[in-house]
Amino acid sequence: MFGTTLTVEMTHILFQGFICFILAMAFTPLYTHFAFKYKVWKKIRTDAMTGEKAPVYYKLHAAKHKRNIPTMAGIVGVVAVTITMLTLNWSRSQTYLPVFGLVAAGGVGLLDDFINIRGNSGIAGIRGSLKMALILAVALTGALYFFFRLGYSQIHVPAVGNFEIGWLYIPLFVLVVVSTANAVNIADGLDGLAGGLLSTCFGAYSVIAFAQGNYGIAGFCLAMVGAVLAYTWFNIFPARFFMGDTGSFAFGTALGVVAMLTNSVFILPVIAAVFVIEAGSSLVQIFSKRVFKRKIFLSAPLHHHLEAIGWPETKVTMRLWVIGAVSAVLGMLLGLIMRG
Repeated sequence: MFGTTLTVEMTHILFQGFICFILAMAFTPLYTHFAFKYKVWKKIRTDAMTGEKAPVYYKLHAAKHKRNIPTMAGIVGVVAVTITMLTLNWSRSQTYLPVFGLVAAGGVGLLDDFINIRGNSGIAGIRGSLKMALILAVALTGALYFFFRLGYSQIHVPAVGNFEIGWLYIPLFVLVVVSTANAVNIADGLDGLAGGLLSTCFGAYSVIAFAQGNYGIAGFCLAMVGAVLAYTWFNIFPARFFMGDTGSFAFGTALGVVAMLTNSVFILPVIAAVFVIEAGSSLVQIFSKRVFKRKIFLSAPLHHHLEAIGWPETKVTMRLWVIGAVSAVLGMLLGLIMRG
């Protein structure tokens, strides 16, 4: 009976991933039809995050953007996952929050992408401070729901155990979700890169959630894998379209929420190691430029530096995929072995 129950749950979870993949693949032609019809081209960034010109980045990617590649493709994944959850996995305690984070952060990204398309500034998009405030609002809403409605107030330290942190759970939740959303946004800079990395991250968390008996979360994670793989099919070099902030904020926020739901926040930096490295390289670059008035990398984040030193875009992407897959497996093993 026990084995039969596990088989049924696993079949249901795999089915959710498969259906979400099919939905995302089916919706893609509809998206591309309107994307090309209304010319939702992503504008190339000419300014760095610190305000000055970004000539290295522009030189590396100017030719790509002359192809007029649509953005906002992340909306396909958001819609596909939401439909899959509404029809196959509407578990209040396990899917409400990830779906909320996915849709709400996707909405922030959609607004940013829309302004990018219509704007003409070097950065092209929502002002950084406003964008951060909106993502913070999404994260804070989730944190308050977790703490006051679901009663989450503990963190798990691998191989040690659970620790009660009380109201500190709220700022921790906000920090994790906002950091993850921004890390995915930063890493989404090469054809196929973010999609490949996200698929391994959500795949690892689906196994962890299943081992915990959190079958609703496992189903959500595998649905995310299906949606992201469908996106990556069209985004690998040369990209047919980009996920835009619509996708990067939505998927990154969902990943952070899943880490909190599975009480495995200390495993997240291992599973998402490449995202951590990418975000870290940007922070180091900004700090060095503002404090020491010099750059550490030719261009940040790391994937642009590797391009600048002569690595082909496909080589950078696939090697980071390999690192991401290895780190995801390592994090998954830590999450499974060190649950005590």
